[in-house]
Amino acid sequence: MSSLHRRRAAGARTRGAWSPATWSQRDQVRGAGCSYAGRVPADRAALGAFLRSRRDRLTPAQAGIAAFPGPRRVPGLRKEELAVLAGLSPDHYSRLEQGRQHTVTDEVVHALSRALQLDEVERAHLRDLAVPSSRRRWSGPEAAQRPDPGMLRLMGVLDHVPVLLLGRRSQVLARNALLTAVLGAQVEPGSSFARWLFLDPDARVRIVNWADFAAAAVGALRYEVGRHPEDRRLAELVTELRRADADVAQSWEDQRVTFRTSLTKHVAHPSAGPLTFGIESVVGPHDPEQRLVVYTVEPDSPTARVLPVVAAWTSAVQESSRPGGASG
Repeated sequence: MSSLHRRRAAGARTRGAWSPATWSQRDQVRGAGCSYAGRVPADRAALGAFLRSRRDRLTPAQAGIAAFPGPRRVPGLRKEELAVLAGLSPDHYSRLEQGRQHTVTDEVVHALSRALQLDEVERAHLRDLAVPSSRRRWSGPEAAQRPDPGMLRLMGVLDHVPVLLLGRRSQVLARNALLTAVLGAQVEPGSSFARWLFLDPDARVRIVNWADFAAAAVGALRYEVGRHPEDRRLAELVTELRRADADVAQSWEDQRVTFRTSLTKHVAHPSAGPLTFGIESVVGPHDPEQRLVVYTVEPDSPTARVLPVVAAWTSAVQESSRPGGASG
C-alpha cells in the first residue's frame, strides 16, 4: 500500500444536509445500518491512502470550484480545496489523511463522499474503513461457509450456461461442469478462484480480456478487505497475490474498489472458438458473502449457438467417466 494514512473528525461540522437515503442501497446490500458517529477508524493507513487516491483523480474543474492560486504539485484537488468542499478545516482534513485524526463522525464521512463524488461502492468502502472491525457482523475468518441451498437450486435451473458460486476470499463454493469446460480450469469447491485467475498461466490465455477481470478481481478483494480487516486468511491471500503477480501489486495501488461488477468476458476456447459472455452477479438473500456469478449469452449470438455443443461435449465426458458409464 502506498501511503500511511487515516481518518478523522471528532466533531467537525459539515455544510448542508445529507439524506439517509444515500446509504439505502448500501444498507440493503449489507443487511446492516448501524450508526458509528465519532468512532475510531478501523485502519488509518488504508483510510488515508484511499482518500488521497480519490482526491488525486478529481480536478477543481470537475469538482465545480475555482482552483486555488499558486503552483500545483498534485494531479487533482489540493487538501485545502477538498477541505472547503467538505466543509472541514484544512488542518482537520490533513490530520485525517495523514493518520493523525483519532475519530470520525457520520457527517464527515458523508461530506467527504459527496465532495469526492464517490459512487455507491466507494461510499460503502469509505464507510467500512471508518467502522471499527469489532462492530462488524462477521462470523469469523475460520467459520465454515456452506453453499446456500437456494443458490444451489438456482444453479440447477441455470445449467445451460456457466455458473459459479463464490464465497469469502473468492473461495469456490460450487460450480457447474459447463463453467469448467468453458474456462478449462479445475476450479473445484474449496479452491480459490482468485488464485486461478492470477497464478495459473492458462487463465491469461483463455480469457482474452484478462486485464479487465484482473482489475475487477483486485477491486473486489480490496472491497472485502475493507469490510473484514480482521480476516487473517484474506490478508494472507492478498499478500500472496501481490508478491506473486506484478499486475495485482500495481492494481492494488490504484485503490479501486468493485462490487458485483457487470463485465463482458471474451473467452478463447480451443475447440469452440471465441465465446462472449456477459458476467452478472447475484448476491445471496440469506448470506451476502455469497455471490452467484452467471455467464449470460446474447440470444442468437455465435456463443448462444455453439454453447449447447460445448454442453453436450461436457455431458458426454461426464457420462463416460462415471463407473459403468458409456464405453467404446
